[in-house]
Amino acid sequence: MDQKDPAPVTPANVAAHLSRRAAATPGQMAIACPAADAWPWRQTFTELSFRELDDWSTAIARGFNARGISQGTRVLLLVPPGPEFFACVFALMKAGAVMICIDPGIGYRALGRCIRRARPQAFIGSPKAHLARRLLGWNRHHYMLSIYTDNGHLYRNLESRQDLQEQVLKGKAPSRPRPQTATTSKSTLADLARVGQDAGDTPLPETKADDIAAILFTSGSTGPPKGVIYSHATFQAQIRMLRDTYGITPGEVDLSTFPLFALFAPALGMSAVIPKMDFTRPARARPRNIIAAVERYGVTSLFGSPALLRRLGRWNRRHRQTLPSLRRVIAAGAPVASAVLEDLLPMLPLDARIHTPYGATEILPVTTIDSEEILTGTAAQTALGKGICVGHPVAGVKVRVIAIQDGAVDGADPGWLDTGMIGEIVVSGANLSLGYDGLETAQRRARFTDHQGLHWHRMGDSGYLDPHCRLWFCGRVAQRVVTPERVYYPILCEGIFNAHPLVYRSALVRLDTREGVQPGLCVELEPGAPLDAKSRIGVELLERGAAHEHTRAIRELFFHPAFPVDIRHNAKIDRERLGEWATAIRE
Repeated sequence: MDQKDPAPVTPANVAAHLSRRAAATPGQMAIACPAADAWPWRQTFTELSFRELDDWSTAIARGFNARGISQGTRVLLLVPPGPEFFACVFALMKAGAVMICIDPGIGYRALGRCIRRARPQAFIGSPKAHLARRLLGWNRHHYMLSIYTDNGHLYRNLESRQDLQEQVLKGKAPSRPRPQTATTSKSTLADLARVGQDAGDTPLPETKADDIAAILFTSGSTGPPKGVIYSHATFQAQIRMLRDTYGITPGEVDLSTFPLFALFAPALGMSAVIPKMDFTRPARARPRNIIAAVERYGVTSLFGSPALLRRLGRWNRRHRQTLPSLRRVIAAGAPVASAVLEDLLPMLPLDARIHTPYGATEILPVTTIDSEEILTGTAAQTALGKGICVGHPVAGVKVRVIAIQDGAVDGADPGWLDTGMIGEIVVSGANLSLGYDGLETAQRRARFTDHQGLHWHRMGDSGYLDPHCRLWFCGRVAQRVVTPERVYYPILCEGIFNAHPLVYRSALVRLDTREGVQPGLCVELEPGAPLDAKSRIGVELLERGAAHEHTRAIRELFFHPAFPVDIRHNAKIDRERLGEWATAIRE
């Protein structure tokens, strides 16, 4: 049964939401995570109540303060999803530290660049993360404190790169101790919790709403990853908007396949369930693991990427599974194809909805739309080349469109566009992050302040507003193809070709020819599509394109076996690489 919140209070620190739930419903499950020592073929869980998670994170926070991690200290967190991850995040917030989160799915090289740019003063990581830190030289010797989440005693005394290579490559335990440096101390999370418990009721720092709470790095799927600065007020606004937009109530159970998003669950009074999967590769998740977790805990809300939902939907074509406890599914990271919605909806109760919010790391959520509106109206418009409707702005967020322009925008005259005109999407709201960490040039280009003093963020996406104040997405600004005759927007063109039943996805690409820049189309067919039918499909696609004014000039098609995509979403297509490939093929 849903629990009622006590009188609403807006605390400055996001972690205060956890303490409120611990006081109101101490025995309610806060998190359930796959047990670390479970057999590979069994899905068993470790559970913590709100009281246990609150007490544990408070003890760790006091341990942080005792070891020098306090207000403003930058702490890199590289911990896999699990109880330690949740405890560390809330402990860092309680300690007043600045949490630095980077998605390991971006790859080791990009991860190292992000770490150097973020300048962390302490490092919290799994043994595997610490091995990578030493092997790859991530700010070696620059940490005042290195913290190991588990089995730290096996890894704290490694002397040389050779010992590390033996440990990683040969499976041998290190034999020679590494002497302590003068600038770095090392602890396990358990050590810090004991220190915190010994500190008794030592008060934790008081944080203000505008204090920096975290630096979250963008995915890097459409450009170099950038550190986005979140204040406690930013998190508070996101929590409030998610609760009000989707009608989330305390006592619900949330299953999230994106760990950082799962942190919102305890703050919203929800129990967070983390399934057994590789979070850097959601397209490879096992549907049975997701479904088993939903059934075991009576999950009411599921958060996942389009890649994971596509996998669930395809699995459901064969097995016809129903999940009666689910009230909502929230899909984020990329647009969700209508075919995925059609496959997934039979799994849900009749009154359940699949919601697809639009936003970015810099500001989330911005707009939202549900499966009913998509399937009964906007999907047909997408197939006609109108773009992808991402819905109405959420309460408290303003959305406008400005003329596409290079360089910084003049706030006095941004170039506002009228309804129906395609330009760059700009947004403003209380959930807007503070900006980019240490990237002044990127900050100046991405933000501007209008004559009313409102701060606006440029999304880097093209789109337009319709007469119903709904936002339509037309693709990344940088991925449009500009020719002397016209401008081609990726989503407008691709929607027409994606409507073909044998096309899995298509991509508008730039072809650099002797005659100048030309638009081209790369096509990936559905799995199982007959390979000998490419000629026929190509003719059908060209005929389909010729029926629409803005695709009539696309006369060159290239069939590609598997598009290069961001593995975490499996939907964000690297059109630049495809364009280079197609240009090379035609020459």
